[in-house]
Amino acid sequence: MLAPKSRRSGLRPLLKLLAATALSTSLATATLAQEVVAGPGAEPECFAPWTADTKYFQFPKKEGPYRIALANGFIGNTWRIQMIKTAKAYAEQPDVKAKLKEFKVVSTGEDLAAQLAAVDNFIASGYDAIVVNAQNPAAFTPVIKRARKAGIVLVAFDNTLDTDEAINVNVDQKGLGEYWAQWLVDNIPGGGKVLEVRGVEGTSVDRDRHDGIQEVLKASGKNWETVEVVGKWDDGTAQKVTADAVAVHKSFVGVTVQGGSTGTVRALMDAGHPFVPVGGETENGFRKLCGEHSGEGLKCASGGTGPAQVAVAIKTAIAALEGQVVPQSIRLPLAKVNDPDFKDGENFYKDQSDNFFVGNAFPTCGINFTAQEIMGQSETDQ
Repeated sequence: MLAPKSRRSGLRPLLKLLAATALSTSLATATLAQEVVAGPGAEPECFAPWTADTKYFQFPKKEGPYRIALANGFIGNTWRIQMIKTAKAYAEQPDVKAKLKEFKVVSTGEDLAAQLAAVDNFIASGYDAIVVNAQNPAAFTPVIKRARKAGIVLVAFDNTLDTDEAINVNVDQKGLGEYWAQWLVDNIPGGGKVLEVRGVEGTSVDRDRHDGIQEVLKASGKNWETVEVVGKWDDGTAQKVTADAVAVHKSFVGVTVQGGSTGTVRALMDAGHPFVPVGGETENGFRKLCGEHSGEGLKCASGGTGPAQVAVAIKTAIAALEGQVVPQSIRLPLAKVNDPDFKDGENFYKDQSDNFFVGNAFPTCGINFTAQEIMGQSETDQ
């Protein structure tokens, strides 16, 4: 039977105190802490250091099997859904599954406080490692400190953390923006008005890709005007904001799109906009359109990283728990292809769904997934 309301409200401070005490006790009794050590690290072909100056971490070896959690933020686009499915598929591979006692997935949406609370909950629950796709790169400082005191391996990927106290796994997101912008510079002789379809606001990926785009355009010496819209890396959203931009501005000489590339190109086609050079992500649908309409003026540069980088992040967490030396910041390769090199069956798949990111593999890490392995998984929390 529930206590009267006045008594229940009086219990809340006590419950909060007990939860805080449990967390502080777990932090105080933790013995696992990372040390900065000399490199090279384990599997350097997979765990490649970001630069020659990247430091290396080593945690005391911990006996498995391990409890590992994935704390995802935004979930409302194809890349994130495929990422969740890839994480589950990786956790089910026999050699990985043998090392896991539990694999937990939580997606908290765009609510930063909810994501931070989820990570705190995993810390308090005694997970061995937490893998995070961060909603904000600068807001995790208190969580990083709590994870470290608790001896928990914290690995951020894709949207990484502005810190050298946790492990970051990523591609060169700024370099990707530079790649797209250079494609426009090389294929648009006189400059002009370009459309930049951005990602999820507040994330490190959106910030870094945008900075790369703008720096290359400004350094080109050409006269550019940029119209920015927020596409959230989602086809439906990108298609709508592109259509709205075309309705207002009438025409663009080129486009960069961080994600939702298929939707952006379809919006241009639906509006009767002439084909122009486009720098976009690695969606299968986008590459289909690039291959099909190359002769009509759709000149594309498609680059990005498959959602399988989550598998590299999990692999990194396990290696750290096993006491292996790993770089603090790990650089993954980009998957890129330019016009006229789009080839069905090689770098896009005409008979597969549009909503699939091509290049979802990191062979140097032994990570390669078929569409069937991934699409058979659920994107829901578990």
